[in-house]
Amino acid sequence: MATNLPTELLRSFVAIVDSGSMLKATERVFVTQSALSLQMKRLEETVLTPLFHRDGRRLVLTPAGQALLVHAREILALNDRAVVALTGDALVGPVRVGLVQDFAETLLSGVLARFSQLNPEVQLEVRVAGSPELLDLLSGDRLDVVLCMGAPDDPHAARVAPMVWHGDPDLAKAAVLPLAILAPPCRFRDAALAALERDGRPFRVALETPSLSALRAAVEAGLAVTCRTALFRPGTPPIEAGLPAVPQVAYVSRIGAAPHPSIARLSGLMHQAALEL
Repeated sequence: MATNLPTELLRSFVAIVDSGSMLKATERVFVTQSALSLQMKRLEETVLTPLFHRDGRRLVLTPAGQALLVHAREILALNDRAVVALTGDALVGPVRVGLVQDFAETLLSGVLARFSQLNPEVQLEVRVAGSPELLDLLSGDRLDVVLCMGAPDDPHAARVAPMVWHGDPDLAKAAVLPLAILAPPCRFRDAALAALERDGRPFRVALETPSLSALRAAVEAGLAVTCRTALFRPGTPPIEAGLPAVPQVAYVSRIGAAPHPSIARLSGLMHQAALEL
């Protein structure tokens, strides 16, 4: 009896190799690290040979894994071409996507990279900016798809997530709280300042920046605390005591009027990704 290689297992296998680790691969295939590990176990059981071995913390391909990688790429390329051919509505031209910084890293290496592979004739144009700017561009027909932040009751919300405080818990005990915030307009900035002022908590702005990477660097260096969602530092516990409550925020998925079917599918993929973030 012939052995069938499931494409979802091959796609996860290639994602692990290309990203360099299971943790980073989860951002491309949108499953948990434990689920990804189980998928690799299933694939090794299917081909009856180990595909990886560990070198310290690194996963290294075995000779069998190296051989499978070549075939996996060929199989996935054929699969993807067949999908595009059968839909009969391949998209040609630019697709204009807007993202806030919180989603950019994950979606650029995941959903958007995948969409670009499936639609080789498309010129993907990505704009990373604040939510108000992205929504203005969408309403002006200068973007096709947007994933941004909004109010918890936004009718286009893909999901609602709590805002949380991130940083060194010892900073929460400081007489004057050092705060890191993004430049306005920023929903998280407004929420943090409003909460601190409401509680009469003394604070100083230790860092104000337009860059989420700079904000993260300041927080991880122990220079200040900030208010974001769990996307800011996945896997790191939030500060649970000593700081005022902050509200929820919505991950908002929007699409332009009368979209091409391929753009509608992309919007659906982005919406689903937001549900799983």
